[in-house]
Amino acid sequence: MHIHLVDGTYELFRHYYAVPSARDPDGLEVAAVRGVLHSLLAMVRQGATHVGVATDHVIESFRNDLWPGYKTGAGIPADLWSQFPLLEDVLAAAGFVVWPMVDVEADDALATAARVADADPRVSQVHICSPDKDLAQCVRGTRVVLEHRRTRVTMDEAGVVAKFGVRPASIPDYLALVGDAADGYPGVRGWGAKSAAVVLARYEHIEAIPEDARTWTVNPANPASLARNLAAQREEAFLFRTLATLRDDVPLMTDIESLRWTGPTDRFEALAARLDAAR
Repeated sequence: MHIHLVDGTYELFRHYYAVPSARDPDGLEVAAVRGVLHSLLAMVRQGATHVGVATDHVIESFRNDLWPGYKTGAGIPADLWSQFPLLEDVLAAAGFVVWPMVDVEADDALATAARVADADPRVSQVHICSPDKDLAQCVRGTRVVLEHRRTRVTMDEAGVVAKFGVRPASIPDYLALVGDAADGYPGVRGWGAKSAAVVLARYEHIEAIPEDARTWTVNPANPASLARNLAAQREEAFLFRTLATLRDDVPLMTDIESLRWTGPTDRFEALAARLDAAR
């Protein structure tokens, strides 16, 4: 049994910028919703049997209370923002399990579902369908993989190491050091992708990095400067790691069989007609 966990927020953004505009008879933009629906139905036609979709029903989360610069919904086009509730409604009517997140993020829901599915012996493989680098921390060997549906690239644990230079367990530490512009936190001064990968490949977590660079058993560029900057921003580094660490305890489901796609509900025909009528 293969489990497919889909980043609905990413899919909606992707289709919004990829497909031509289409408005329903009431003048509402629906093209992105229609694109995501067709994409997920194609996934089912290609053999997917158990599918869960997570969305950011509200962009802000508990992380905004921790860091004032964390990402918000500011700047999202109105025609895109208005399609979030419609997407959730249409996908649920089409028979998919949808998790609209409010206090936590869609990534937290995907991390939780991946943990639950990974623990089930009936599951052969878990596919987290998203390009979000935060989700690389959820990858486990070849059993839980990160799948970029647009580029058709799949990353297992070896792929994560090849791309980032660190194992999945160190991804939150890596992001804390280098920062994440998409999520709105800057990282630690002077630390870049190469230096973070070299140091964390050896020490794994921030707290294990020796304060005195002269005792490091790795040799990144400017180690003394890196150590000084980390010492000066140590508390911020731990905060950034908290921002980057996905929660896997969101109350979503207790049994993966709840993800089995059994076909559209009675509500789907009317919603599909509305999308089909869009021009």
